Formats: sequence, C-alpha cells, structure tokens
Amino acid sequence: MIEYEETPGATVRCVESDVAGRRVAGHATPYSGEAAAGSPFRFDPLERRLVARRASGRVAVGPPDAAVWSRAFSRCPPGPVVVGPGSPVEEIRGSYAAAAEGAAASGRGVYLLDPEPAGLPAATPRVFVALCVWAPGADREILRRLSSSRAAGIPAGALLPVLPGWTDGPDFLDVWFARVTAAGAQFAAAVPAAGGGDERRTLVEARAQLDPSSTDAFFEKVHHGDWEGAVRAGLRQFRDEARRRGMRAMPPRPIGAGEPASNSAAAAHLEERAVELEDDEHRSALLHAAARWIDESGRDLAPVVREGNFGKVFPFGALAAEAEAAFRVEGAR
Repeated sequence: MIEYEETPGATVRCVESDVAGRRVAGHATPYSGEAAAGSPFRFDPLERRLVARRASGRVAVGPPDAAVWSRAFSRCPPGPVVVGPGSPVEEIRGSYAAAAEGAAASGRGVYLLDPEPAGLPAATPRVFVALCVWAPGADREILRRLSSSRAAGIPAGALLPVLPGWTDGPDFLDVWFARVTAAGAQFAAAVPAAGGGDERRTLVEARAQLDPSSTDAFFEKVHHGDWEGAVRAGLRQFRDEARRRGMRAMPPRPIGAGEPASNSAAAAHLEERAVELEDDEHRSALLHAAARWIDESGRDLAPVVREGNFGKVFPFGALAAEAEAAFRVEGAR
C-alpha cells in the first residue's frame, strides 16, 4: 500500500547539476519517495544511479499550485531546471503539472523528467523538453511517455544509462533504438552510471531479478572489471550508434520566456563542445563554466557581440572566439 501525503511547500533543490550533458540550475520533485507500483527500479539521471523502489510506503506530494512552485524556483540561480519524475496519481493530485507550469512561469526552460500524460503542461514553443529514462523492466512506460509527450507537442527523447555488460551491447542497442524511434523519440542520450559500491549492488540485484541466468557474469563485470573504462567505451559506442541513425545524442536545451534566446543557444553550443571534449577535463570544465556565466550574465549578450565588445566582458579569454562564434551562428539562423 502506498500512502500519499500532501505537503504545503514545494520541494525544489537549487543545486547545479547535469542531466545528459546539459546544465540544470535546480530540481523539483513533485512526488518525493521511492514507493511506486510497477517497475521495482528507476534510473535517476541526475544522481546517475539505479534506485530501488518499494511496493509500499509513503510519498510526499507537493502542492497543485503553480504559483507556489514559481516562488520556489525564484531562489535558484539562472538556467534551465528539471521537474520530475512523475507519478501515476498525477491525474488526481496535479503536482507535476503545477511544478512544470510554475517553472515556466518563473521564466525558465524546463526539462520534464519521466512525465505522466496527465502531468504534461500546455505546450509552449521551446520551453519544455521531455526526458524519458530507461529503467529495468519498464520499456512500456518509457514508450508511453515518449508517445504522449510528442502527441502533446512537446519535444521528447530517451535517456539510456550506460551499464557495462547490460545496456552497452550492440544487440541491446539495436532493439532499444528501434523501439524509442518508433515511439517518436527526437533524440537519444546516454548517461554514465555511477560505479560506487551501493550503486553496483543495486545493479546486480536488478539484473538478477530480470535475468537470473546472467547474474554471475554480470557480477564479475560490475565488481571485478574496469568499470570507468567500460563506461567510457559504452558512451562512445552509444554516440556512434546515435550518429549512424541520424539522431541527436544530446537533448535540445529548452529556452525559458525570461531568458534571451541567443544566450541560451550559445550556452547550449558550449555544453555540446564540453561533451565532445570531455577527455580534456580542463577544457571541458572551462566550457561548462562559460555556459554558466552566459546563463548568469543577466542581459542579452547578442548586441554586445554585434558591437564587437564581447571579448571585453567575457571572463574566459581562451574561449572568447568560440563563444562569440556561437552567438554569431545563432544570429545567422
């Protein structure tokens, strides 16, 4: 039995994080708690770990009032935010839709994490992007969320955790790409799974439940293999497969009503370059910092670029030419 308890406040963590290579400035959880019917596991793309879910327990439900969520988001630094995951009781409770609408009302771009159809906000051009995340035994759920998001006019795609020995093989990827493409995915992104001790134990538990015959081989891969090296190889494999199919390997960046479109597009370009150059950790970190600076600049930088003064205000001299070029490319569209 799952008990849903209403809370008067909105649960928003104003902590910068990353989802599939995109910077996010905060995370709202309309439904807090790991009790749910259906799949006993979910993958958290912010924490990058598989989470075990209970068949009974308590779930805290946020307010179905967009204004409350909007005020909570106002405390976060500038930039896109994540809302989710959703819950099957959304049609009754309405917390997810309220959080998404509140985030949009605060002027932000919004990533909708695992939205239930009843929680999808009214589509607004470029404000929302739906992220539907693979979880063990939950194929139907991700396909349903993809289809309903696309039907609602919201850009949507699929996220796949890279789990060496499980989700990184060519046979698995062939089937996965075929299914999400058929459901209307406009992009497909890989998320590297964390490899700490607790995370690995949960992975082995999940694999044992779904495919007991593979448990021993998977245990050896997880606990005695080169986890970090295998994850890096899996990321490369995934991106190669996405390119071969003509799919974007990163989510598009949503653009909030309160941020200059040119700033958001330039920051998105720098985030994409950071992922391309992630083996060069120093330059990748600089690119992410530059994207954050653009988000937090507080003004439309396109006129500064046109006037030739961007290099005077941009604090990352080594990246000035690349950042300025990103603005010029957007301006030419």
